Amino acid sequence: MQLIFIPHPGAGHLAAMVELANLLIDRHAALSISLLIITTPSTAAAVTRYTDSLPAASPRITLHHLPNDAAPPAGGGDFALIETQKPRVREAVVRRSPDGARLAGFVLDMFCTSMIDVADEFGVPSFIFFTSPASVLGFILHIQASHDGEEGLDITEFEGTELAVPSWANPIPRWAFPNNVVKKELIQSFYRIARDFRRTKGILVNSVKELESCAVDALSSSGGNKVYPVGPILNLKGADGGGTKKEEVIEWLDRQPKSTVVFLCFGSMGAFREEQVREIANGLEASGLRFLWSLRRPGPEGTRAAGPTDYEDVGEILPEGFVERTAEVGRVIGWAPQTTILAHRAVGGFVSHCGWNSTLESLWFGVPMATWPMYAEQKLNTFLLVNELEVATEIRMSYSSESGETVTAKEIERGVRRLMERDGSREEKLKRFNDGVRKALMDGGSSSSSITEFIEDVRNGGT
Repeated sequence: MQLIFIPHPGAGHLAAMVELANLLIDRHAALSISLLIITTPSTAAAVTRYTDSLPAASPRITLHHLPNDAAPPAGGGDFALIETQKPRVREAVVRRSPDGARLAGFVLDMFCTSMIDVADEFGVPSFIFFTSPASVLGFILHIQASHDGEEGLDITEFEGTELAVPSWANPIPRWAFPNNVVKKELIQSFYRIARDFRRTKGILVNSVKELESCAVDALSSSGGNKVYPVGPILNLKGADGGGTKKEEVIEWLDRQPKSTVVFLCFGSMGAFREEQVREIANGLEASGLRFLWSLRRPGPEGTRAAGPTDYEDVGEILPEGFVERTAEVGRVIGWAPQTTILAHRAVGGFVSHCGWNSTLESLWFGVPMATWPMYAEQKLNTFLLVNELEVATEIRMSYSSESGETVTAKEIERGVRRLMERDGSREEKLKRFNDGVRKALMDGGSSSSSITEFIEDVRNGGT
């Protein structure tokens, strides 16, 4: 039995699918998985670095790089790129089918839904791999259904202060809507994705039922796609990267008392302009707390257009004398080995952009979070963590990297102090979710059962 996986271009999406593939083949001895890797000239180098870093994979998992010389129509974006790859995917599926292995289905990245057409041509079911929370999936499906139905909701013109969504316990405030869904030039893509989701046999979600019971229950009872919570899908071994060597970071952490260090890290695309960097520095210094700060330079075309890089000398961007004044309690680094740091006993708090992978890692290691969203669905994740799960505090909940706003040193000082204070109720909830996330993939756990159910459904033709 063979599954075809198609990740979205980019190393992060590919890495998540590789982890999912490993989980699935561990559960079924006769299952093989082929990952068809689509790249662009701008992502090919990072993808190659990632695939070269992988340990020897199981012979039942194969990686096939599709040519990246197809030029999508000007201005067509990622959807147009994926469309150009359909002929190559067809050829690869035929060419790479193992002898005697029955093609059982396609598992598609949430942004590769046009490949549903190819699965249909082969007469096999397609499934979506959704890498954000189940609650965000519920939000996307709800705004699409409300738009296409009698309600005729245009989310870009929504004037209310909050929106009730079945997969959320609390109404969602307007400020938490992802920036892209309130832009008229982008909202049609979200509607298209949601409509495509409904064409599939099911959706694998990188979440845990115990963590998002409200969302999972609402989605499961909606009469729509079958939802399989299969998380947490994490690469806990981490990855090597540039900048400060991992050994130096750990050596510094080893010298710090238990649970005293605030770790600040804003994801692979997180970087700030100079004014904001100075406010962060001043806030950390005023707090007097121990800190480890992953500080990176924005790309020349903006934070997201070109990925951040490390500063050759962080002193060029920080307030004069900051490094010297905080030398006893703080460390400023470039790229950070995030999972290794979160696992360290010295780390007592995590200031994060609230990307879902980072959130799951923080919950896995039981590290309290302070939220500072940057882009994509991260404001929704922030609202989930602070208001629904009540396991996080905030630096600024409504921040967006596109807004040009500045979070002040006072806010940062107050936020990190609150993060490091003992809060019995928050700690109790964090411990409960930490236990749930860690047990989910164990034998008999909720996600383990979902994976078994998914494999059985694939064996039965997706029913």
